[in-house]
Amino acid sequence: MKLTKLDSDYEAYLIIGDLPLERRWEVMQVNVAQLLKGAIGSVRDYDVDGVIDVTGDGKSSPVRGEVSLTRTDRSILAKGVVDSEVELTCSRCLNQFNCPLTLNIEEEYFPTTDVISGASLPPSDDPDRFTIDEHHVLDLTEVLRQCALLAIPMKPLCREDCAGLCPNCGHNLNLGPCRCPPPGAGSADMNDKEKGR
Repeated sequence: MKLTKLDSDYEAYLIIGDLPLERRWEVMQVNVAQLLKGAIGSVRDYDVDGVIDVTGDGKSSPVRGEVSLTRTDRSILAKGVVDSEVELTCSRCLNQFNCPLTLNIEEEYFPTTDVISGASLPPSDDPDRFTIDEHHVLDLTEVLRQCALLAIPMKPLCREDCAGLCPNCGHNLNLGPCRCPPPGAGSADMNDKEKGR
């Protein structure tokens, strides 16, 4: 991911993507100094386009969507919808597949430094809340990662009608039937033999 800081009213760290810069704002990190100086209720919108490591296994998952940043009386509220996908193992057939995720973002970021004086603000009693760093940079990465983790299904399926594995031989039934006799076939043969006596 390549980031570059541009001089503009947005003071954003922009990700250089496939489209020309003049056509989109692509951010994972935003300098919100100007927004913090603005009036309460001021809003700026950004396109998000980057990658995150959702599960901590070193694999990159794409994230793309739109996020609005709103100045409140005490923080910056980040809100938006971002699409992603993560590689998972199907709970039925055990094959790996890319699972699409829709992330609904709504999180407050609190400043750690006064934007006017530059003085450090008192630390929060809540260690889990998200903060804006001393350079007034708001980083969306961790919020997106946590939202993606919460969006992962408990029992992921490669498809809703996944046939799973044969309980006898372990064959992937999505590839076709296995050679095991169908359930109850053994009992039917025994009954036929008993009738023939």
